[in-house]
Amino acid sequence: MVSPAEADFGNASTGVSVIDPYVLLGVEREADEAAIKAAYRKAAKNAHPDSGGDADQFAKLQLAYDLLKDPVRRKVFDDTGYDPQLADPKDLKGLLMLETLVNEFILDEREPGSFDPVAAMRRKLTDDILKSRFHILELERHRTRVRKHMDRLGMKPETDVLGSMLRARSQSLAEAIRNAEHQIEVIEQAYTMLEGYSYELERAILAEPLLKGEAAE
Repeated sequence: MVSPAEADFGNASTGVSVIDPYVLLGVEREADEAAIKAAYRKAAKNAHPDSGGDADQFAKLQLAYDLLKDPVRRKVFDDTGYDPQLADPKDLKGLLMLETLVNEFILDEREPGSFDPVAAMRRKLTDDILKSRFHILELERHRTRVRKHMDRLGMKPETDVLGSMLRARSQSLAEAIRNAEHQIEVIEQAYTMLEGYSYELERAILAEPLLKGEAAE
């Protein structure tokens, strides 16, 4: 049986990591419904948790089978190499982030071609990464101060109220740092999905910097 890791592949058009249902079930892309059903039953029998199999592997097999037995979803996957239910959760969060940015530039009243929405999205994502990193630094500094207070707290009665509060605060800060680091990963994934894109501006817009430079001379 093919593992989920072996069935992973990257979609060049979206930068999204997707489980390949054909590889996971071990069938050819031209396989008919009967062959797909037989392959699923064989793989699921060994992967089922009741038979000592892995629950995550079994769930992925079910997702792969559900896609391939649906002619519409299968056609979309064959044409695009993408299916939202087989995508990595981190990739989906990146897509949702991009969708928000796309909605923003679609609603922008400026004339298409008068500004570069792709460059604007890249700038927004870069700014968000910098803000998240600065936030992490602040959290780490705060957590260091809390730890120093804990080290200097000499009196520790049987009911260590202050110590418990400081430990809880330190744990909360550690969790906030992990969440911020995960957010950076999602933003970086969204940025990766923009790789290869360009946007054509109107010639008059492109000429403006040159005209300003000539005027300055």
